[in-house]
Amino acid sequence: MPTLEDFHLLSPVAAALEQLGWTADDPATRDATPTAARGHNLVGITPPVPAYATPALAGALSRVGEEKRMLLLTPPAQLEEWAGLVYRLAQETDLRIHVAHGTSRAMRLLRSNAIDVLVAAPDTASALITRSALNMEALTTLFVAWPESWPDEEGLTQLMQDLPKESQRIIYTSDRNRVAPIVERYARKALTIGMTSAPAAPAGPVRTVSVPWSQRVSALANLVELLDPTSLALWTVDRSHHEAIARTISGKEPEVQLVVREVVSASTAIAFDLPPGEQLKDMVSQSEVVLLVPPGTESYVASIASLRRPIQLPGAVESAQAAEGAQRATIARAIEAGGLNRSVATLAPLFERHDPVTVAAALYELWSSRPKVSAPAPQDSTATAKIYVGAGKKDGVTPNDLVAVLTKELRVNREKIGRIELRDSFSLIEIPGNEAEQIARGLNGTTIRRRKVTARVDRGPSGGVRRSRT
Repeated sequence: MPTLEDFHLLSPVAAALEQLGWTADDPATRDATPTAARGHNLVGITPPVPAYATPALAGALSRVGEEKRMLLLTPPAQLEEWAGLVYRLAQETDLRIHVAHGTSRAMRLLRSNAIDVLVAAPDTASALITRSALNMEALTTLFVAWPESWPDEEGLTQLMQDLPKESQRIIYTSDRNRVAPIVERYARKALTIGMTSAPAAPAGPVRTVSVPWSQRVSALANLVELLDPTSLALWTVDRSHHEAIARTISGKEPEVQLVVREVVSASTAIAFDLPPGEQLKDMVSQSEVVLLVPPGTESYVASIASLRRPIQLPGAVESAQAAEGAQRATIARAIEAGGLNRSVATLAPLFERHDPVTVAAALYELWSSRPKVSAPAPQDSTATAKIYVGAGKKDGVTPNDLVAVLTKELRVNREKIGRIELRDSFSLIEIPGNEAEQIARGLNGTTIRRRKVTARVDRGPSGGVRRSRT
């Protein structure tokens, strides 16, 4: 019978993987680990939870070092979750790991060649590339986690374009259709594992709790207290958080069954990690099911679970009512005043990808935490700006397509549209600077050549608008 070390793993990495609950006969381990360890391309289709990628991550870490470098790109909300997983797997190795919470320290370490594994959100990685600190050509492995939940998916295309052809690509996703073009173009001959069949009908009814990744463990105590089940099963992908969970709910009734990728009978089952759709069906047949839903996983939950009933943990509503009443009143007045059609059109693409409640919460957070600044000075009418559009020649886009969308859908005067630059994967449109933000917001989320595009004001190397030459 094979052991984990037979899968080309470093001994300490193999030991850590086993401690987390993975064995050599697990299908995910048997397929993902040796593929990643040998440097081959891999696509994993799993629920959007980092623990599912542990076998592949162990394989990728085992080939890092001796001039082999890895970049792990994670959704911003999952950065700490991935950091804990990488550190746990590599704790007994000599690998130099850096989790980038910003660019300053990462720039210094990269320029001194002191990083073997860089864990970063896409925006941070892009900033490091722009500042010539992160060299994509020096990478031997690019590990991409759930790009469908990134704020800007177009960034992945640019990263893939800059990666050497021989470099390894590992992509984990919960939506194979969204990443299919990237896989087809940049990760050919990749082994595909996980949920390869079409998704089954959603299971239900279930209950859900919206909770940040970092607060999943601490939320369990309040959740168990609120539910007061006669028997409880806590479903996890691996043992990553078992010690912390045991400390949090120890001494509480009932006795908790901590299970790893198994379905057991109990009056209530809490899915600490999101399960595959078919496994959720089995859980629903045995128990009343509660799903913990971290940010960025809402679309996946909607695809596997029906008749979802949210649970509000104790104290959350009361605190909000006491501290945020004035802000709610302001928002209510804006709703009653109407005139929100353009804002709704701008947000429509987000509503398709995320729960509207979560979108509203994110906007509220941005609004309530925004710095107070003085009103900007009126912009010079002769200044121009460029709008970045995430579609270009490779997508079959032509200047006429862009002009048509601007003039017909956004009612932009044709005379205001200046030079259009078509690149392979994006386009730049020159327009009046004082209208740039408004036009970019209207263009974002529109469909060009059957593709929904992203759009934003391109700040250029100087970060500002350009003055027209007369």
